Amino acid sequence: MTNILKEIINKKKERILNYKKNYSTNRLLDDIKNVNNYINFKNKIRKRNLEKKISIIAEIKKASPSAGIIVKNFDPLNIAKLYVENGASFISVLTEEDFFLGKLEYIKNIKSNYKVPILCKDFFIDTYQVALAKSFGADCILIILSAVDKILAKDIYQTAQNLNISTLIEVHSENEAEIALSFEDSIIGINNRNLKTLKISLNTSVKLSKILNSHKNPLVCESGINSAENIKFIIENTEIYNFLIGESLLRNGDIGSKLKEFSQIKL
Repeated sequence: MTNILKEIINKKKERILNYKKNYSTNRLLDDIKNVNNYINFKNKIRKRNLEKKISIIAEIKKASPSAGIIVKNFDPLNIAKLYVENGASFISVLTEEDFFLGKLEYIKNIKSNYKVPILCKDFFIDTYQVALAKSFGADCILIILSAVDKILAKDIYQTAQNLNISTLIEVHSENEAEIALSFEDSIIGINNRNLKTLKISLNTSVKLSKILNSHKNPLVCESGINSAENIKFIIENTEIYNFLIGESLLRNGDIGSKLKEFSQIKL
């Protein structure tokens, strides 16, 4: 595990302890009963995937360890509006508090205003976080295989299945891709960013898609998508139609037109 990943996870452990003091599991399960705007993330992406439609999971994040502050005048609701109006099929919300400056409340606010499936993008290291995310309105959670061992990953995945929330299993290496195939009911995301060096290569998706192409649920290409050409390259070489895109949208002076460039590609 890398130092930055270790730092993030150690801080996350502290955050979880604080959440547990304020939100008991029973309270979270009660809160979940009152969430009436849940959308089946996996079913929606599967349907679009079968129709070979490009799906953009547009990401909302204020900062990252590799980029620092990405959006100065950060207004998640306004960004969500631009995403929904310009062709995002899904939204990813970075909720990690200390390194990405995220908040779970962003999900609740967006879901109150827009009927869009939302991925809670965080470092899930405790089954408790699954109920926590769903209680704030998340439709899907992220499980990063480089951040947890296989047993814990399975526990988090099983908890998500029990709570009827979709999962996105994130892989970066061939070994992780092999492990991910055992998560049969999950979407699998290929992260083109090496979390050890933070370097990006789209060839990671090409290489790992060969291992993952037998998986019955959709694959998602994550990180490093900056142009329509990048998307065409991935589709032609992997037959992946789903893309998680953050920084290249958020850093653009005109988020809407950049998103349209991605979502309206003619294949």
